[in-house]
Amino acid sequence: MKNDLSNIKKSKYLLDKNECVGIPTETVYGLAANAYSDIATSKIFRLKKRSKKNPLIVHYNNIKMLKKDCHTNDYFYKLYKKFCPGPITFVLKLKKNSNISKNVTNNKKTLAVRFPRKSIIKKLLKKLNYPLAAPSANISKNISPVSKQDVEDEFGKKIKFILDGGSSEIGLESTIISLINQPEILRLGGIEITRIKKILRSNIKYGLKKKKIASPGQEKVHYSPGIPIRLNATKAKPHEAFILIKKRKLSGKNFFYLCKNKNLKKAAKNLYKTLRMIKKKKYKNIAVEKIPNNGFGEAINDRLFRASKF
Repeated sequence: MKNDLSNIKKSKYLLDKNECVGIPTETVYGLAANAYSDIATSKIFRLKKRSKKNPLIVHYNNIKMLKKDCHTNDYFYKLYKKFCPGPITFVLKLKKNSNISKNVTNNKKTLAVRFPRKSIIKKLLKKLNYPLAAPSANISKNISPVSKQDVEDEFGKKIKFILDGGSSEIGLESTIISLINQPEILRLGGIEITRIKKILRSNIKYGLKKKKIASPGQEKVHYSPGIPIRLNATKAKPHEAFILIKKRKLSGKNFFYLCKNKNLKKAAKNLYKTLRMIKKKKYKNIAVEKIPNNGFGEAINDRLFRASKF
């Protein structure tokens, strides 16, 4: 549906009725529902076939609304001032009197929250008197969607409405940082860790290999096209799709380039789109050349590693 006021109103109408709506964000498309409603949030898990143990990210319009549900701290305000609205998610302590559905948190005493940057979602959130629980709009463990068509491919007519915001600008999920005690990265994503370190001026712990799921995006198998992926390849085998970080003189029908000139930010944006394209072309195997493990390359490698565990 086109990005206009009538479609924002239609989204609000359905969300108020405890329905799920596909929404665009600057990271990926989300499957949104009223975060205060047990009925609405249970539909997210059912549609995505998602484990109830895997908590959801909740999207807020402003800090005033967030304070109704969570405790904030100095780390939060430093990062909020620099990166929000934007592709960063904070894990904060949940207040005892919060209205957040226990479905969202898996009965934990913490909540993953973020402030989306995309204007159409900001306009929608302003019209609501509740925040939106919105994980990526895909069947669990599948590739995250970066367009309205991707969401349709995942769910068909199982969801009643998708708010069209064009292609996602970032194309990877948000970076998740726990601020419960010392800052701890729980998921790599749309903001490089080096930028976060500069703001906090302190070491940041990494919780990327936690045994227990402390936040969304920590499953061992995720972001998968449902096709075996071979990492750090130097060349493709016959009939194997070959993902390359940049364009070169060598070419072939089975070559898929993430960017023209090894720009890791652009490569990250094109990753999910490329994986979906390969799947639609019915390749049975994928090879990926070695991706530099710095900046956005860290997040790309994280996604590819977990996708390869299919």
